Amino acid sequence: MRLDVVTIFPEYLAPLSLSLVGKAVEAGIVELDVHDLRTWTDDRHRTVDDAPFGGGAGMVMAAEPWGRALESIAATGVQGARPHLLVTSPSGRPLTQAWAAELAREPWLVVACGRYEGIDARVVEDAAEHMRVDEVSVGDVVLAGGDAAALVIAEAVVRLLPGVLGNPSSLEEESHVDGVLEYPVYTRPSVWRGRPVPDVLLSGNHGRIARWRREQSIRRTSARRPDLIESILPGTLGEADVALLRQLGWTFGPDGRFRRPPQAVAH
Repeated sequence: MRLDVVTIFPEYLAPLSLSLVGKAVEAGIVELDVHDLRTWTDDRHRTVDDAPFGGGAGMVMAAEPWGRALESIAATGVQGARPHLLVTSPSGRPLTQAWAAELAREPWLVVACGRYEGIDARVVEDAAEHMRVDEVSVGDVVLAGGDAAALVIAEAVVRLLPGVLGNPSSLEEESHVDGVLEYPVYTRPSVWRGRPVPDVLLSGNHGRIARWRREQSIRRTSARRPDLIESILPGTLGEADVALLRQLGWTFGPDGRFRRPPQAVAH
């Protein structure tokens, strides 16, 4: 995979040289390049922003530097190849595990780090004529800029690439992979500050352990993210999962989907 990131703070992206992403770059799994947007300015102040039309607080990232940057980066690809542009924005499409898996199958991603009040909207319109474009949000929160979001996107995607994780099977039992949260995990010592590890995990009975972990996943999801239970498609859960949810107070609606019990509140 090729990954380009455009920002006005290249140093913010230094963590991309660490951990799994850094190892993926060293191994040649990912070709990474971080670009300074100011490279594509032509005034002595290297200006990348201006006041918004219509008034209002804050500044808007100017279209011309972004247009030049994206054209220049796109021109460096092999003939016929087009990047998939991801523009960080709190009003973008929420990044999910399923979408990260889709992005991990892309050959070339370009992440545009927004800042201030955002990027001139015409940049996305213009770029969409030459490449696939999506605006991406990493949560219902406003950040100072898109650089932190770019780090999240990069790590979420790169760790899913073949050869990046030492044990690929660890991807199979993560939160959000099958619509529910991951079960709690423990390691040595078996008793810590008077708190023992659940007996079932010391039993050596892998069938019981698997059932316990699945039950904990369902219970945790019901308590912390009832919205995930509501979004599960009818018929995708096993009989034991459905029985446990009924025990926890969940019911079926007319559409066959789960309806949360009154006390289930998202945290």
